[in-house]
Amino acid sequence: MKSRTVKFLASVTLTLAICGCSFTSDSLFPSIMGSDKQESEANNFNHAYGYNNPPKLGSTDFKPIDITTGGKTGTFVGQKVVAFRGELKQLQETIRFRNNELQKIRSEISKNTNEYHEIVAEIRSRLQMGTTHGNPILFAKWQLAQTSLQNMNANLITMNRLSTQVASDSAMTAYLLDSIRAAFNISGAIDEDHKQLNILEDETSQSSVLIERLLKELNGDITRQQKYTETEKNTLNTLSTAIKKGNLYNVKRTQIESAVAPKATEEVKKTNYTSRPLFVVRFNKPDVPFEQGLYHAVKKVLEAKANAEFEIVAVSPTQNNYSNGISARRNAEAVLKSLISMGMPAERINLSSQASDKAETPEVHLYIK
Repeated sequence: MKSRTVKFLASVTLTLAICGCSFTSDSLFPSIMGSDKQESEANNFNHAYGYNNPPKLGSTDFKPIDITTGGKTGTFVGQKVVAFRGELKQLQETIRFRNNELQKIRSEISKNTNEYHEIVAEIRSRLQMGTTHGNPILFAKWQLAQTSLQNMNANLITMNRLSTQVASDSAMTAYLLDSIRAAFNISGAIDEDHKQLNILEDETSQSSVLIERLLKELNGDITRQQKYTETEKNTLNTLSTAIKKGNLYNVKRTQIESAVAPKATEEVKKTNYTSRPLFVVRFNKPDVPFEQGLYHAVKKVLEAKANAEFEIVAVSPTQNNYSNGISARRNAEAVLKSLISMGMPAERINLSSQASDKAETPEVHLYIK
């Protein structure tokens, strides 16, 4: 039992360390309701447990500038100017093409990433509640997630190829800029030739800066996306093992089922507890994300008393007590399953219920026994 407690503490400690959470004296007795703040805390909790958010891709639209037209001067340098202008216009078309490719790749990555996360979220949600070993439905979803991840890898290969092409464009731009600057030293030019050379030099410099920005942003996308896909390969490996076992945290399904099974001797209590609850969740809307606050509270207790035991109380309003009581009981079972899924021994948690005149919605209270 002691080793199981240590595992639970280690898991919770790791979560909080990654999230960078800090505690105050009030955090030991949180009261959680459906709110935007709690949604944000839940997102942090999910991220700490491998619910990795995809990297943010760059959003710049790299549109090349318009090239200034110029007349022919009839000189040798003037002929060079016409050739340089043609090369610069061709380079601008290349930049426009590379930019369109980049935006297309980003759109595909976003699509594949969204599909991947939706599938993985479904798998995790089912595994957290516990399921059969090697559930074929989950395995089929896992294969779909793997396909989405493979598509992201294909997008990454395309991005790397585009990066090589843009790097080549950057070298060509640098060569063109050097050639324009060298043309100033050619004899036989007139003032109009140098005027047009100055304009070409400025526009080529601007194009060079644009290409460098494109290359830098593209390489940044590649680095982040590559790290992300590598991480998600490990995530899929973890989920594959979890599907084989039927749960996300290597907890036996029978342990969860027996813990939430109704006790024949349980009665609805009409009196309130005199002690202050460790943790309160008010289920005033569907899918209240309570996990973050729950682990904050329990972790504090276990640091002080490693063998602590807990009482989960389903609190229902006295009005319409039957339906509220059922709802409160289900919510309490969800809290119980969450604790067990993280490694808390079921024998150290008791589940009971009570009616309260003060409760306006079904609530769940957690006490230290």
